[in-house]
Amino acid sequence: MSATNVSRIAVAAGVAASSVLLLAGPAAAHVSVQPQGEAAKGGYATLNFKVPNERDQASTVKLEVNFPADHPLSSVTPEAVPGWKIAITKGKLDKPLEVHGRKITEAVTKVTWTADGSKIAPGYFQQFPVSVGQLPEDADQLVFKAIQTYDNKEVVRWIEEPKGGEEPDSPAPVLKLTAATEDHHGGGAAAQGDDDKGDHQADDKAASAEGDKKETHAASSSSSDTTARTLGIIGILIGIAGVAFGVLAGRRRTA
Repeated sequence: MSATNVSRIAVAAGVAASSVLLLAGPAAAHVSVQPQGEAAKGGYATLNFKVPNERDQASTVKLEVNFPADHPLSSVTPEAVPGWKIAITKGKLDKPLEVHGRKITEAVTKVTWTADGSKIAPGYFQQFPVSVGQLPEDADQLVFKAIQTYDNKEVVRWIEEPKGGEEPDSPAPVLKLTAATEDHHGGGAAAQGDDDKGDHQADDKAASAEGDKKETHAASSSSSDTTARTLGIIGILIGIAGVAFGVLAGRRRTA
């Protein structure tokens, strides 16, 4: 193969790779949601709504996130974000929720962040954290439809739900739920088990130490008794020897 052909192939490959990157870039840059850690069914989680700026000549000044009506969440608490105002919209529930023994008749339907001294400039992104719960136990995912507004009045609706495994042009943020934990908080049961195990180990050590103490005391007592007996026997023998010596001495004097 000539050097010219090799050069042409290299250029063609470079152009193809660049085209793939250009096509993949816009499709990947959309509003998304990710949990901090895991989002377990029936539990609580902190979610990060990630908002990239897709425009070269405009900045993002507003984000609206709609919460799923088919699986309402009884608790929604956004974290304060410097430079952004937060508005929470609530609505009445058709079917009240029962959480920790009390009925919830309304739930958050939308959270809106509006720029107040800050913007998402071209080439940057911003995360908006929200604490939510309890997550449903009868669903594998939650869909949060989002609307992004730029300072040039352009509005982008990230509201299309994925179907058939293919990503739509304007996909809505989707939160994947993991299997439920026993205590709905994650790690609690294991931690309690470790504490119980530690307590049992401490009790075993204390019992073992007490047993060693008793054995030592018994051994000491036994040793003391043996010594006393030995000394007593020695004393008796000495006494007998003394009596015998006295008898012999008396006989010698008589003789």
